[in-house]
Amino acid sequence: MATAVKEEFQQARAVETDLEHTTGVRPQVGFNWHNGKLTLVSVNFPRIYEGKSLSDLAATVRTAVGKNFKDAPDKIMLTFALEQTASSR
Repeated sequence: MATAVKEEFQQARAVETDLEHTTGVRPQVGFNWHNGKLTLVSVNFPRIYEGKSLSDLAATVRTAVGKNFKDAPDKIMLTFALEQTASSR
C-alpha cells in the first residue's frame, strides 16, 4: 500500500513537471482513490492560463495525465485559482 501511494505521488509530480514544460506554469496535481481505483486527478493552476484555449489546455492536461499515471482516472478536474481584485473586496 505504501509503495502504491509513493508511486502515485511520483506520477502526480511528473504531471506537474510535464505541464510546467508545456505551459510555463506549474500546477498542483492531486488524486483520489476509492476501493483501489483512481477516481479523480485534480490539476489546479495558480492563475488563469491564457496561452491556449480552454479546450486546448484540457487536451494538454489529459495527455499529461494519461502519459504519467499508470491507471486512467474516472475524471480529471481542471481548476484555476482566482486572486481577489480590488473591486471584489
